[in-house]
Amino acid sequence: MEIKKSPKANLEDKRLTGLLLGLVVVLAVLFVAFEWSQRDVKIDLSNVTRDVITEEEMEITIQEEKPAAPPPPAPTMSEELKIIENDADVEETVIESSEETGEAVEIKEVEVIEEPEPEEQTVFVVVEDMPKFPGGMGACLKYLGQNIKYPTIAQENGIQGRVVVQFIVNKDGSIVNPVVVRSVDPYLDKEALRVIKSMPKWTPGKQRGKAVRVKYTVPVTFRLQ
Repeated sequence: MEIKKSPKANLEDKRLTGLLLGLVVVLAVLFVAFEWSQRDVKIDLSNVTRDVITEEEMEITIQEEKPAAPPPPAPTMSEELKIIENDADVEETVIESSEETGEAVEIKEVEVIEEPEPEEQTVFVVVEDMPKFPGGMGACLKYLGQNIKYPTIAQENGIQGRVVVQFIVNKDGSIVNPVVVRSVDPYLDKEALRVIKSMPKWTPGKQRGKAVRVKYTVPVTFRLQ
């Protein structure tokens, strides 16, 4: 059986109408929205006060120029120069020699004190003839071995070693300014300096046949048996 549609029940014709109505409503809403956002906004300026800026008049002051201090008076000469004419009488001073007076001239001798020349302070390290201990270096080491007194504290602590002492042999062979250049122990250093100071005079060093001061170094060995 074929179903027949009624023209009144057909909704296809009403769909187009509905779309047109909906489009009109949307456009109306958009128009109202744009008109609302573009309304004029009025600002009440009745309570706003404007500050009036006035320019202050600048007072022009003129600084008075102080008069310059007068220059100091020129110094006055306490003594006045007197000009004497050529024909004026001037007292003459006569200087008489000993020959005219006949008096003997006394000559005084001035004693000249000769100051001793300062000792030359130059200290050499190497010279032509180096200083020597009486009897040579073997006798020097023997002297040190016989005169060294081993410190008791160093013995108890088992301290031993070689202390190097440097000194200056003067022109007369005396020993001066001994210093420890290599230390082992304070007690051993002190004993090494004592022995070096007690040494007899050396044969001084010579440079070009002249005695000079020479720096010398000697090792002092401390060894426990």
